[in-house]
Amino acid sequence: MPTDTKRVRGPEASQSPLLFWSRPAEVLPSHGPRADGRQRDQVDVRPVFVRCGLVSQAKGSAYIEAGNTKVLCCVYGPRETERKDETDMKSGRLTTDMRFAPFSCPERGSWIQGSQDKDFSLMLQESLQPAVCLHKFPRSQIEVNVMVLENSGSVLAHAVTCASMALADAGIEMYDLVLGCSLRQDGGSYVVDPTYLEENSWRSGRREKRGGLTVAFLPSLNQVSGLQSDGEMAEETLTAGIRTCIEGCYKLYPVIQQALIKAVRRAAPPPAES
Repeated sequence: MPTDTKRVRGPEASQSPLLFWSRPAEVLPSHGPRADGRQRDQVDVRPVFVRCGLVSQAKGSAYIEAGNTKVLCCVYGPRETERKDETDMKSGRLTTDMRFAPFSCPERGSWIQGSQDKDFSLMLQESLQPAVCLHKFPRSQIEVNVMVLENSGSVLAHAVTCASMALADAGIEMYDLVLGCSLRQDGGSYVVDPTYLEENSWRSGRREKRGGLTVAFLPSLNQVSGLQSDGEMAEETLTAGIRTCIEGCYKLYPVIQQALIKAVRRAAPPPAES
């Protein structure tokens, strides 16, 4: 019997990958240290690794890794606006596109942009737009593309930080950097920079107020450029959560500064020999 040489045949004996995938626990403890060793009710963010200029085809790019959360951002432009009816003679236009890789989440997604991707893209644009000097680029647009390679929690906050670094790496004039920080409230305790399990955990029979908060902050100007909240949180809890997220942004600020300084030094031409 002739064989199909164009078809890649799998092994004769194979098992489903679901047999090796352990389903995460739905109930997480509400007291004591967290699963990764960090403390509750403290501004305890995950260690981050950041680097700029990884994508040579883009005008500017940045990569950030916080725990298992991995985000890559590319910036293109400024270039001429594609649609003439959207051209502004006095100001430029900032477009954002945020997508999740199909393998980024425990449940495999699709390359087609879903409702969550569109919501995150809009939140990302609202957080970045106040920090960019768009009046310096009339009749042009700046494109910001974010790809989430792995989602392990607080992905919107790290996407804001990564996009801000990519804009700075592209040489786009900005009033200030934009840093993001997330918080998850669960009853009487809260966790800063929550993981994927902490964001999606649920507890049956509990009636405490729970909610999530993401803040985009301009550290040098001491201004909030974006705020996204979900769930049920009291006014006092929300105010305290914003202050906590701002403190988390200040902890991240020196790391971002050092990464940008290293990128500038790598891109600078060598000194001329006398």
